[in-house]
Amino acid sequence: MKNLKTILGVGILAIASFFVIAADHIDAPAVAGGTSDVTDFYAFQGENTNNLVFVANVQGLISPANTSSASFSENVLVEFNIDNTGDNVEDLVIQAIPRDGKMYFFGPVVPSQTGLNSVIQTNATAGGVVDITAYGANATIATNNGMSFFAGPRDDPFFMDFAQYSAIIGGTATGFNDPGADTFAGTNVMSIVVEVPKSMIGGSGTINTWVETKTK
Repeated sequence: MKNLKTILGVGILAIASFFVIAADHIDAPAVAGGTSDVTDFYAFQGENTNNLVFVANVQGLISPANTSSASFSENVLVEFNIDNTGDNVEDLVIQAIPRDGKMYFFGPVVPSQTGLNSVIQTNATAGGVVDITAYGANATIATNNGMSFFAGPRDDPFFMDFAQYSAIIGGTATGFNDPGADTFAGTNVMSIVVEVPKSMIGGSGTINTWVETKTK
């Protein structure tokens, strides 16, 4: 994938987000409403049990009226980090960055730099590219080397009764209602999905994983 260097304008990028340990839909003004604002991170075994699926949802609380104009920022790298040795340092990364209506994926690959800064790993032998699905269109899924890729808007899958949560925190309620009200119903996110064979992840079978967004 070396021919993508010119397209991507390779550079070092600095972190603009954080380790994702839970849903986070309401963020600081510097990142709220943009691609660098991570709402949720999911990692789970695929329908094909030989695969793992990683999902990063960003730019939460998009109304249906505004979803068609929402887009991934070309200045933001989304990086899935995988620690397969138990030291809480990324041994592998899967990087996703958009250019001209496509999402380019690099990895899983050993990063040339760990921690707060990243270099786009355009020399990675694994990865692929997929057309970013338009709002309302059928999902475009690309495959390469046993991996599958998707990028585009999706209905926010996270369920949270935020008003009741606020009441509990404020001391005016003692618990959640059954059924609760889904605060995020009808809102959308920009989603990045990659499915990877477990054989490409390595390790002893247990991994630590987190997602970061990084901007130029």
